Amino acid sequence: MTSLRVAFAGTPEFARAALARIHAAGHDVPLVLTQPDRPAGRGMKLQASPVKQLALDLGVPVAQPMSLRLDGKYPAEAAAAQAALLAAQIDVMVVAAYGLILPAWVLELPRLGCLNIHASLLPRWRGAAPIHRAIEAGDTQTGITLMQMDQGLDTGAMLLTAVEPIGPADTTASLHDRLAVLGAELVLQALDAAAAGTLQPVVQPLEGVTYAHKIDKREAPIDWSLPAAVIERRVRAFDPFPGATFSLGGDTLKLWSAQVVDLPAGHGHAAGEVISTEGGTPLVACGEGALALTQLQRAGGKRLSGRDYLQARPVVVGVRAG
Repeated sequence: MTSLRVAFAGTPEFARAALARIHAAGHDVPLVLTQPDRPAGRGMKLQASPVKQLALDLGVPVAQPMSLRLDGKYPAEAAAAQAALLAAQIDVMVVAAYGLILPAWVLELPRLGCLNIHASLLPRWRGAAPIHRAIEAGDTQTGITLMQMDQGLDTGAMLLTAVEPIGPADTTASLHDRLAVLGAELVLQALDAAAAGTLQPVVQPLEGVTYAHKIDKREAPIDWSLPAAVIERRVRAFDPFPGATFSLGGDTLKLWSAQVVDLPAGHGHAAGEVISTEGGTPLVACGEGALALTQLQRAGGKRLSGRDYLQARPVVVGVRAG
């Protein structure tokens, strides 16, 4: 293996795994870029990103500019980051869920360019929330694409790909963790190939492009008029954030797990109606079929099985979930 000087740009837990593998593999990481500390938790205290926390543990210098645009709102911070990158004399930059736009000067600075770890099989699910949207859409597989970055939104040439199946019980949380490991493995292969000059960029096809728009809290409320299968996928896609929410018997709840149940044609139940609690699980009619609510959480409480919830908060058959 040829050791490269690798700048790393990333912010969340997904990116942390890649930084750890790059450093452990013996590549020199002279600089890490990550987003500024943000208020988090009940006390809303400033909290460092997972990538920053790891970089500090590894003794790697960290830069946290608000923007990298030299002509933007924070030109002094961008100029300082530019100076730090130039001084680092990097061969390549690896980018994973950084969260800031990279202007042309960044893309052109490393001699081997900027390599992005993207959590989908491009060109499907370009954008901010590829894991969530793949589950929501009912995709049976996704993966990682290593991409040579350009100035478009995830439009750069593909360098390496790896496929990951999506299971029927996968949530964004479970799939995220597997893809983070897969991305970390793939980026090491890409760095070795880049050092050897054997990477073969492939232009993304024009067909099959979809966009994974950022998850919005306003998507959280459950629309019971939708088919049960659609709602069930959203429940898994919105775990852990923002959670699929609804109201029942005066409680505000998050639904973390559900099972689709077929109903006969002409069953006569309204969407959102609790039609049974037999077997210890609330069964709610949907626009098509029904959902057995197998794991719920009251506001401020812990996750409970449907059975445990009913024991604590009995539900009358016929009431409507909101």
